Order: sequence, then C-alpha cells, then structure tokens
Amino acid sequence: MSGLFAALDVVMDRLVVPGYSKWGFRLRRRTWPADDPEPGALRGGLAVVTGAGSGLGKATALGLARLGAAVVLAVRDEAKGQSARDEIIAAVPGAVVHVRHCDVSSLASVRRFASGMLEEFERLDVLVHNAGTMPPQRTTSAEGHELTFATHVLGPLLMTDLLRSLLAASPDPRVVLVSSGGMYTQRLRSDDPEYREGEYRGATAYARTKRMQVALVPLLADRYASEGVGVHGMHPGWADTPGVAGSLPGFHRLARLLLRTAEEGADTVVWLSATSPAPPTGRFWHDRRERPVHYLPVTGKRGDVSAFWACCANITGVPAR
Repeated sequence: MSGLFAALDVVMDRLVVPGYSKWGFRLRRRTWPADDPEPGALRGGLAVVTGAGSGLGKATALGLARLGAAVVLAVRDEAKGQSARDEIIAAVPGAVVHVRHCDVSSLASVRRFASGMLEEFERLDVLVHNAGTMPPQRTTSAEGHELTFATHVLGPLLMTDLLRSLLAASPDPRVVLVSSGGMYTQRLRSDDPEYREGEYRGATAYARTKRMQVALVPLLADRYASEGVGVHGMHPGWADTPGVAGSLPGFHRLARLLLRTAEEGADTVVWLSATSPAPPTGRFWHDRRERPVHYLPVTGKRGDVSAFWACCANITGVPAR
C-alpha cells in the first residue's frame, strides 16, 4: 500500500461513512492481491461459524467453503441452517457443510454443541464467533444473563475454551470474533456487564458487548498462545444483512445506498481465517488492515479488564488462568 493510499485509508476510517460504506471496501480492495487468500487455502480443514443461517455468518461460511474448508453451521434455527447449507452447496458443488444446533446465548446449549464436536471431529482449524442479537428490551438468556452479554461474550468465551483441544490439534488454528464499529462509542463496562443500571437501549447493549468482545481478543490471544491458537477481532463496516434491517430499520432505510453486501462485510473474516502467513494474534482489523481499538478519549478510559475477565470466567466456569 502506497504512502498516499495509506493516508487516504486512515482518513476514510476516521470519517466513518466513507470507510465503513461499500465505497470504502471497493476502493481498498483494489490494493489487495488477487490470490490472497490462495485458492484452496483451507482444503482439508474444518471451520465452525456461529449464526451462519443468514447475513454475515452465511457469507463467511460460503467464503470458507470456497477455500476448501468443511464448514459447520452452528445455528439456533436449524431450518434456516439447512436453507443456508443448500445455498452454499449450490454455489460450491461438492462442499462439505454440516448443520448443528447451538443457541450461543445458552451456556448449556454451548456445552452440548462442544461435546458433540469433540465426539465427531479430531481437529478444528477456524472458529468464527459471528452470532449476534439486538433485543429492543432487556431480555435474559436461559441462565438469566442479559441477552447481548450472553450471546456476544459468555457463549463465545465458553465455546472457545471447550473447543481448545480441537483447535490445538490444528497446524494453524484461528479464532475470529466479529465485532462492530459501534463498539467505538462505548467504554468497557466492567462495572455493569449485565446492563442492570440506567435505561436499557438495545443498540447501546449491542455496542457495549461488542466492546467487551474486543477486550477479550488480547486476553484470549495470551491464553492460547502456547498452543499456537491465533485470536483475531474485526468489524465488517456497514453491511446489508437481515439483522441490520430488522434491528435498525431507520438506519437501514437511510443508509441503504451505502451498505456493503454481506460478502463484502465478511471479507476480512475469511481473510483472517485463511491468509498466509497468519496475521499477528491479539489485534483488531477492518478491511484487512489493523485498526486502533479506541478513537474517542472517553472510551480510552480503561475499564477494569481484570474484573471483567474474572466476572466472565466465574459465570462460564472457564478457569481464570
């Protein structure tokens, strides 16, 4: 990337609209090698994508299948999962696509899913945490935890740890957490992870827990470094998905001409999963480039990361060390 384009890239990123839109993606794409990731980069490998029934998850699964991976669609709605499977196989004849039930917000469901994975497979090469939710009112999971916190933080943390042995069996294992640019508006709320204080807003809960995901990335990268597991965070920009249309109809209506396709939003997830050599672990990415995790001074006032980790470990039963 030339110095001039690198400067333009930073300006687009800071201005948000040009960087997060389809135009930002399409401009940046011109600088990427056509063979990155290499065709067949994941041949013989296995990938799990949560929330893969539609939107970014389905687009990610399709991208991984095109690179040769067998893909497990971990979905809450198995009918949507089967429909997604049919679409992927139609687009990639011969693709190996499994559908498995998993409600990521439920710790019990995550444990059942992980148990099945450990019985069925010998290794896992890519784990993509994509499942997301944005309830309009404060809602709780099966175990009584605020739903966005359970879906975006607790479930992914537990699943990753339960699948640790399968990831460690891969020659180049990678975990990707799909965050959101909305997290830039929020600081780490280690003092109120369950959003019990103040007036509840779904978009705020979503952004808070996406900030928590970003805080998890370096913690998990350090946790699994000795086993060679790379952990990466990213945000997809503004993509036209059923989730955005359903949860943010006003934004979707106003920004529809700027929105990326789901495939464009998923591009960096697929790239992080398959590019070679592996990207540095513990970093945060957008459009194939490492990005800062804070832009606003108020969000840079660090929450208590140790308290946040202790809370999550206590709820999930994941060993603190």
